[in-house]
Amino acid sequence: MEKFLKIFKRRQVIIGMIHLKALPGTPAYQNNNTDIIAAAVAEAKLYKKAGIDALAIENMHDVPYIKNDVGHEISTMMAVIGREIKRETNLPCGIQILSSANKAALAVAKAADLDFIRAEGFVYGHLADEGYIDACAGDLLRYRKQIDAEHIAVFTDIKKKHSSHALTADVSLVETAKTAAYFRSDGLLITGSSTGSAASIEEIKAVKAACNIPVIVGSGVTRDNLETYLFHSDALIVGSYFKQNGHWNNPLDYDKIVGFMEKVNKLRA
Repeated sequence: MEKFLKIFKRRQVIIGMIHLKALPGTPAYQNNNTDIIAAAVAEAKLYKKAGIDALAIENMHDVPYIKNDVGHEISTMMAVIGREIKRETNLPCGIQILSSANKAALAVAKAADLDFIRAEGFVYGHLADEGYIDACAGDLLRYRKQIDAEHIAVFTDIKKKHSSHALTADVSLVETAKTAAYFRSDGLLITGSSTGSAASIEEIKAVKAACNIPVIVGSGVTRDNLETYLFHSDALIVGSYFKQNGHWNNPLDYDKIVGFMEKVNKLRA
């Protein structure tokens, strides 16, 4: 919890997602680097104006994803964007590089002075739409040590969305969480089955009771269910709800963010 509080200065943190436009080399890329950077920074500034606590960037438009080795063209671009966002907002900011490019995310966070990464496949393994994702805790945390980046928090998905967990069906979510905590995770991410799907409050409570590290809700948070999730977790990552019509692919809806944060601040008072 110490690292979490050093980054965010409080609990019950709201993290707004920035889904970057398609990056170089991916099928939807439009040879528009200046526009990609400008759009990401504009969203970051809009979030800050609306009162968000923290930000996270992700290469969501780079479909179809490849696993682990995404290419220097992706990580370099994300480092440039991350650095610009930090400079313009001075908010806590993190990164996820899809898919499961966790070492690359750490390198970007180090170069761009970001505060945390979101890591897939930290413990055990699972079958994702990109293929089999192997566990990475040992290699990832050794790499963090090697590049002198131990101040960067590694928040880890457990039983990750968009994935099959048949191979670990005999390992419960709580046992997976306990293993991740034992393997030195800085925070546990719990999601629903897909982007925008609500996470189980019963699972969140069970993990929170079993593990003495931060618990972060990673999908399905809305203004209507905010109170339920806020008081049973340490942070909420919100993406789809903040977009027009509640779809991750749409532009941000400033008024929805403002209304959401107004309710957050009343509940936290």
